[in-house]
Amino acid sequence: MKNIISSYDFTRDEIIQIFELATKFIREPRNETLKGKTIALAFFEPSTRTYLSFNKAIINLGGNVVGFSGSEGTSVAKGENLADTVRMLDNYSEAIVIRHKFDGAAKFASEVTDKPVINAGDGKHEHPTQALIDLFTVYKNFGTIDGLTFGILGDLKYARTVNSLLRMLTRFKPKGVYLISPPQLRARNEILEELNYPYRVTSDIIDVIEDIDVLYVTRIQKERFLDELEYEKIKESYIVNLDLVKKMKENSIILHPLPRVNEIERKVDKTKQAKYFEQASYGVPVRMGLLSKIMGE
Repeated sequence: MKNIISSYDFTRDEIIQIFELATKFIREPRNETLKGKTIALAFFEPSTRTYLSFNKAIINLGGNVVGFSGSEGTSVAKGENLADTVRMLDNYSEAIVIRHKFDGAAKFASEVTDKPVINAGDGKHEHPTQALIDLFTVYKNFGTIDGLTFGILGDLKYARTVNSLLRMLTRFKPKGVYLISPPQLRARNEILEELNYPYRVTSDIIDVIEDIDVLYVTRIQKERFLDELEYEKIKESYIVNLDLVKKMKENSIILHPLPRVNEIERKVDKTKQAKYFEQASYGVPVRMGLLSKIMGE
């Protein structure tokens, strides 16, 4: 068993193995891989999809769940520090899934427990299990990840899902990636320096939309801005509407890690390119595949 802190904690073969397990769990959603085991969910930051899908995945695998979603009602509200909370959960579980508002919280947690730690999102750092779901959706729709052109649109500076997706793509051979954002929200240099595939930074979605197979849309992360006026200036920089979808390739797809605000118009939901609800539906089987993989070794 090992920690999952970053997308770099997976090899290409391991990602494909998780995809194969997830495909099996879509057909057969019950399994006893975690029978007799307890997994702790330590969600210090609000979450709906990630918390519930991990919870459901553990139950489907025959395991038990302890933990919390939100620090209210726990000793954290009294001032207990992260290390002590993790050490307490260590006593009650075989693995810890953690979500936290601070970068590096998952890595820190892994250093104070011998149990496997899974990063369910830490600050603006990473969200590797979401990247698994994102690429699984691509894999299910195209049968491959190699050779495709990706367009990643929106907040590329603060969105941890973007960091994890860009890093997980280094395990594959995309034809190229367009990084589309306002100048203030461009991907950070420390991320760009790690990429081993062609990419292009741009602010113009119209200029590249006809070339994209997978359009990955992210919301502007209001909670990461120190100055709300700066958020107000750029909060509606991009809105995916029907006019934009008409310019896309016939077999292209649109993904979004959700929740969305107004960056994708509701009318787009009915187009064949809209795959973000299908993407969300894969949360449980992909996390079942992940837990089976790391808890079964």
